[in-house]
Amino acid sequence: MLRRLIHPALWSAMLACSLTLLLALYPEAALSASIRGIAIWWEVLFPSLFTFFVLSEILLGFGVVHFFGTLLDPLMRPVFRIPGIGGFVMTMGFVAGYPVGARLTSQLREQGLVNRSEGERLVAFTTSSDPIFLVGAVSVGFFHNVAVAPLLAAAHYGSAMLVGILMRFHDRHVPATPAPADQPDLRQTETRRLQASLIAMHKARLADGRTFGTLLQDAIQSSLRLMFVVGGLVVFFSVMMEVLSQAGAIPRLAASIEALMQLCGLPSVLSGAIVSGLFEVTLGAREAGMAGGALLHQLAIAAWVLSWGGLSVHAQIASLISRTGMRYGPFLAARLLHSILAVLLVYVLWGWLGPV
Repeated sequence: MLRRLIHPALWSAMLACSLTLLLALYPEAALSASIRGIAIWWEVLFPSLFTFFVLSEILLGFGVVHFFGTLLDPLMRPVFRIPGIGGFVMTMGFVAGYPVGARLTSQLREQGLVNRSEGERLVAFTTSSDPIFLVGAVSVGFFHNVAVAPLLAAAHYGSAMLVGILMRFHDRHVPATPAPADQPDLRQTETRRLQASLIAMHKARLADGRTFGTLLQDAIQSSLRLMFVVGGLVVFFSVMMEVLSQAGAIPRLAASIEALMQLCGLPSVLSGAIVSGLFEVTLGAREAGMAGGALLHQLAIAAWVLSWGGLSVHAQIASLISRTGMRYGPFLAARLLHSILAVLLVYVLWGWLGPV
């Protein structure tokens, strides 16, 4: 009987009922939050992500991913225990930001190019902020100081690479995806590795078989569906944060975090940034930049926010990997590790990269 009472489905139903009640109690606040969420999606996320989604689909169809997979396999396997095809995902994930890395990994998983454990390792460290957001929005827009960008970038991307190396021990007893029989190794000349990579790309293109027009149409349709999912999650979390604030839950959480920060000797003024960043990365980074106080601590919290990603990003990743067999637990553990390492790197690198 007790098992039935604590079943996750029961708790989920109770949470949904509670949130529905809050929506009924605070309809005006919910409407305003919905409009703000739609504005963020339409003005920021759609123009920045849609093109990358379409291009990634086209590159997959043309076999470019297989080219990088063959070329980088001798490097990616020893370092990250991931097939070389993960090198393309890593590059696109770091350049385009979340959730592009998870999107590409899900596609590789569906095509059988990575197994479940390799996909979980790949998603764990390729989920990061894009440089445009880190430099333009956070450093310039929120902190009004472009000199903080090198420190934030080194802490954020450096800790992501450390997570990738540490995640190589995740499911270490699971056999790796076999390398192709004609896979080049590091002892071969650059010319031979390049030739093998071009052959792999050509074979993948022939196997796909779609014309460019069909490929472009499929890429746009698939990307539009994903963008609507992303937009829906952004609006949902925007509304949930607003109604929870109206109900007093968010202020109570902020007070608890403030007391904990005072106990640790950290500026309590940054508690608002932590609470906002727990739910949404943009709001958390903005709060960190506006909080005031010691710049070092502000940057440490901003690095935490960028690396944690916010529950909104977590929901996007969970929705992308849900149909691939990949688990959310390793991703959550990686985000906790990433955020802690990013904070530590800010303090370690402050003397070298901190603004003068």
